[in-house]
Amino acid sequence: MASYTQFALTDRRDVLCGGGASLFAAMASSLLAGTAPVRADQVSGHVPEVDQLVVTTVVDSYQIAVAPDFKTGNVGVKRFGFALSDQPPNRAIASEFGLSLHVASKLGAQIRNVLIDFAFTPEALNNNVALLDLDPSRIDALVLSHGHYDHFGGLPGFLRQNKGKLQAKLPIYLGGEECFCARQWNAPPTKGDFGALDRDALKDADLTVMFSPGPALVGEHGFTTGQVSLASFEKVLAPSSMRIGRVGNFGCYAADFTEEERTKGVIPDQFRHEIATAYHLKGRGLVVFSSCSHRGIVNIVQQAKAASGVDKIHAVVGGFHLAPYSEDYVREVVAALKEIGPDYVIPMHCSGEPFYEIMKAELPAKLLRSYTGTQFTFET
Repeated sequence: MASYTQFALTDRRDVLCGGGASLFAAMASSLLAGTAPVRADQVSGHVPEVDQLVVTTVVDSYQIAVAPDFKTGNVGVKRFGFALSDQPPNRAIASEFGLSLHVASKLGAQIRNVLIDFAFTPEALNNNVALLDLDPSRIDALVLSHGHYDHFGGLPGFLRQNKGKLQAKLPIYLGGEECFCARQWNAPPTKGDFGALDRDALKDADLTVMFSPGPALVGEHGFTTGQVSLASFEKVLAPSSMRIGRVGNFGCYAADFTEEERTKGVIPDQFRHEIATAYHLKGRGLVVFSSCSHRGIVNIVQQAKAASGVDKIHAVVGGFHLAPYSEDYVREVVAALKEIGPDYVIPMHCSGEPFYEIMKAELPAKLLRSYTGTQFTFET
């Protein structure tokens, strides 16, 4: 399991002078609630090189049971099919508008397992974890990309189902206190309460909350990008708003926000806390996992490159949040990805059909389709 450094043991002068004042404030607030975050080990000019990645799409938007297995280059693609072991059938792989990915990395004889995001409902997540034969007791780290319900909704139920099975003090990586804010969904087609991450559920499950505002090691083999800078042409849509402060037992601590934000109380969600996860596959380059890309998939890939010092991108995997954008904007993103030059692009979740169709027309050899239950094996 990944090591970590207690944030409380960090020199307070370094914290405040090194841009960590908001983290310090959040830590102090969380101490009062009994769930102090800790500061993740930082990436410093080098990331591990892994020998293999096995990526399982635990939950995504849809499934085709009869899609064939195949291999292309160094990537093996295995489809789930049907749950034929149950006679008569009483379970099926569950798809929903949410995302969850399981990544097993191999470095020599060492294997590490990371679960990235937790779908919209615990029913789908727990069902699929069982059908895909994933062992919760072997998970070495959890990562939550951002505080949207379709990415954390299944987490409390997953933790309850596996209480006593998970590793003690299992780390969960978050981009910051903003993850805990209560949110309202303001975009079509349905507006309403978009929930808040249950801090007490993390505490009851004995998780170690790891704040990762900068690049940080995950499960010893991978790393987070840290919070993503807006450096490209990409625009941030704000389909949700955040409420600053606590709402009963839920919400975020106001001390982590500016006075202006605290005064307003409710602000547009700019996803400053969004993080992605990446691995350096030996001899191939980075495999970048972006769950929703609210900050822009190009920005995220560039940040992963800067954090690791690795320029080559082997694969870009996950949700690219391009469904709400115009075709011209999507084409601009495709052109930017073409310039980056990944070997493979695997869109999921909120990427949208226009992105898939444009990629299929312009870069068909690089495009791989994923369904719920699909397993991708990346070899060196």
